[in-house]
Formats: sequence, C-alpha cells, structure tokens
Amino acid sequence: MPAGHGLRSRTRDLFARPFRKKGYIPLTTYLRTYKVGEHVDVKVNGAVHKGMPHKFYHGRTGRVWNVTKRAIGVEINKQVGNRIIKKRIHVRVEHVQPSRCNEEFLQRKLNNDKLKAEAKARGEVISTKRQPAGPKPGFMVEGTTIETVTPIPYDVVNDLKGGY
Repeated sequence: MPAGHGLRSRTRDLFARPFRKKGYIPLTTYLRTYKVGEHVDVKVNGAVHKGMPHKFYHGRTGRVWNVTKRAIGVEINKQVGNRIIKKRIHVRVEHVQPSRCNEEFLQRKLNNDKLKAEAKARGEVISTKRQPAGPKPGFMVEGTTIETVTPIPYDVVNDLKGGY
C-alpha cells in the first residue's frame, strides 16, 4: 500500500481515459441539458482537471439539485460511520452523465397506466404488481428400453497372439 494520502492518490487507473476514447471531448457532453431532480452518474473525465469530484464520488449516482453555467449540483448519499449523509457537491458537466437507473421504472409506470386505462374501460380492476416467476410446468420423462451391458470375458491366449 502506498504511503501517500493525497487528494488524487490511487487514481492512476481510476481516472485514466478508456481505450480509444482519448483526445477531444464530444460536444454532446456540453450540449446536454440537465434538470433539477434528474438522476445522474458521476463519471470522472481525467482529461478535465477543473471541477473534478473526489475519487469517492466516481461511479456514484445522485440527483441534480442545482444547475449553473458550467457545473451541475449533485446530491449523493455517503455512508459515514453508522449513518448515511446526503452530500451536495458541484461537479463540472464533463464529469457527469445522465443515469439510466430509473429508466425501467418509468417505462413500467407508463405501461401500467395504459393497462389500468384499458381495464377501467372494460370495467375491471387489475393488479399491476410484479409477480415472481413461478415454478416451471411439469412434464413426464419418457423411459427408454433397458439394455443390459456385460463385459467381454478376458482371453489370455488371444491377448498373447495380438488380439482378436
């Protein structure tokens, strides 16, 4: 274990740019709009030193609480001792990307609303709760004919001659 305890200690591989992703930063990074309340992933871009979050926040997901000219205010949960504290940090847009953490939930919500509307039109009440996958259906194993296998008796004389 290294002796240094600096701000960017042990980040040689953590903050390194990915293979074939070095060089200029795509314009999409700067043109993307973030709204308060959205989920974002903190992913440090080692090429941009300004507005870089601490290595603890790399790979964490948080919610946007503030949007400034060049930075995004992100609220992230951090475990400190026996409690979880909501930390509010400002991170430059290069180190943030939209999260897909609640994508499935939003899609499921839309689908459930559609199913509820269809059921209401039919005059029914349906359950939209997710159910665990039940057991697989049973089936019969068809038996094959039983074949008795017996070994060939060992013949010493034939073996000495060179086999059959």
